[in-house]
Amino acid sequence: MSTDAQNDGDDLEERVVNFLRRNFPQIQMHGGSAAIQDIDRESGEVSIALGGACSGCGISPMTIQAIKSRMVKEIPEITAVHAHTGMGDEEMGGGGGASPSFPGETVDDGETDEGPQAPF
Repeated sequence: MSTDAQNDGDDLEERVVNFLRRNFPQIQMHGGSAAIQDIDRESGEVSIALGGACSGCGISPMTIQAIKSRMVKEIPEITAVHAHTGMGDEEMGGGGGASPSFPGETVDDGETDEGPQAPF
């Protein structure tokens, strides 16, 4: 691997870390943490683990969905985000029920969802 490729990879990781710090300071303010588990630069997939107070938090599925939605929009190299809290959530709310959605996000039926607003 060339030095340029290594620097690009380091830059990508730095941009993911900065994205999390900039977009989700509430995670830390509420006693939670977000850590990069893996970045697959070839496929553009990122794995994120939420810990601390995020484990068992009722809004962690919304936080995870927001991270997934915003990161792929803000960092062009990222094609998919896999995030979990380690609470058996199987990558977001695996306990059943509906997936959270956010205003302006297109839902499966092609319509735009106008609410509810996420608390961040």
